[in-house]
Amino acid sequence: MSTLKTFSIGGVHPAENKISAGRAIEVLEPPKQAFIPLNQNLGAPAKPLVNKGDEVKVGQLIANGEAFISSNVHSSVSGKVLKIDTITDTSGYKRPAVFITVEGDEWDPSIDRTETIIKDIKLSQKEIIDRIKEMGIVGLGGATFPSHVKLMVPDGKKAEYLLINGVECEPYLTSDHQLMLSKGEEILIGTKILMKGLGVQKAFIGIENNKPDAIRHLSGLAESFEGITIVPLKVKYPQGGEKQLIKAVINREVPSGKLPIEVGAVVHNVGTAFAVYEAIQKNKPLIERVVTLTGKPVSRPSNFMVRIGTPISQLFEKAGGLPENAGKIISGGPMMGKALISLETPVVKGTSGILVMEEKDSARVEIKPCIRCGRCVSVCPMGLEPLLLSQLSKREMWDKAENERIMDCIECGSCHYICPSGRPLLDYIRLGKNKVGQIIRNRGKK
Repeated sequence: MSTLKTFSIGGVHPAENKISAGRAIEVLEPPKQAFIPLNQNLGAPAKPLVNKGDEVKVGQLIANGEAFISSNVHSSVSGKVLKIDTITDTSGYKRPAVFITVEGDEWDPSIDRTETIIKDIKLSQKEIIDRIKEMGIVGLGGATFPSHVKLMVPDGKKAEYLLINGVECEPYLTSDHQLMLSKGEEILIGTKILMKGLGVQKAFIGIENNKPDAIRHLSGLAESFEGITIVPLKVKYPQGGEKQLIKAVINREVPSGKLPIEVGAVVHNVGTAFAVYEAIQKNKPLIERVVTLTGKPVSRPSNFMVRIGTPISQLFEKAGGLPENAGKIISGGPMMGKALISLETPVVKGTSGILVMEEKDSARVEIKPCIRCGRCVSVCPMGLEPLLLSQLSKREMWDKAENERIMDCIECGSCHYICPSGRPLLDYIRLGKNKVGQIIRNRGKK
């Protein structure tokens, strides 16, 4: 019997399909034109600091995140600002963005571009938080919550543990896996920086045991990093969810409607830890990230280091082109990702992968009547009743949906995945969450 840790409620085991695993990270050249959205974080968009005709360098601040929950935006390229206009982002909505015509590749001279690894952490706790904010670091696991805010522990709360998420449980995606193999030491230094910023002495890096090479690599490196423990985890989706990871690693349960700090934990992604290393030790803003381009019809599944604002079409050019039998292109993985409507959509801070589904795999199955099997309930990692929540949303019964904890849904898609009748459970739950969220926010304004 396996003794590996995991979370206790629900979960599924979709086919992993990690077909880009083991593909070394390739650095993609800068685009000819970059589209850099002003809102790449959970929270308020940043306000632009540049105008048409302005010349910019790589790493230059071009938009200021003024709100408490917001994030700075920096130019990932050098060149001239063509305009500030709207572009369809990975959400499918048009958002304001800075359009830059690229000229050369001139970097801000304050950025250390050498490969020298710097271990000594000189900044104070406050200086670390301020620098992370200044450099526009957000959670790179997909949530894009401003990272500096997570380090600001509210009065009355106490952080005990830092958890680093190296799970990458979404099928197909391998960007975090490859980053752990190629930038392991930098990730561990980034973890130590986050520990100092948070004021904790203990950190855990959770990695599912379908990445034994990453577990071995980081475990060996961690021997020289006091306070950091690598925790191999049983493979189960959605273990990368914050609350599921906390339960798996330190066996604590975050109460309904509360944040991880309620149980003394703060969670960051391995990609975020690497970005923090570069921000603090190299003075480098978040201007690029690792993106997996994958899918069964893709001729050359790959992991690319991509400048923020690069059109997704450029990734396909490098990976052998868009397959003729492509039926759907998804930003993210098959469980939580969202379909893209344009290849000119830019890579943003939260883009972990681009997945191509074949036509035969992308069509929705026929929707049949619910057979009351209860499987959606058995796999829900939050202990919810997905069928009930979807029906309440469909009937616009918002008060009851709120009482049934619809806002606790983490949108992992396990219910939709397991349903033998093909019911669009998550679609209705997402609609309900959006409406109930609006009601709660409006209630708070009164």
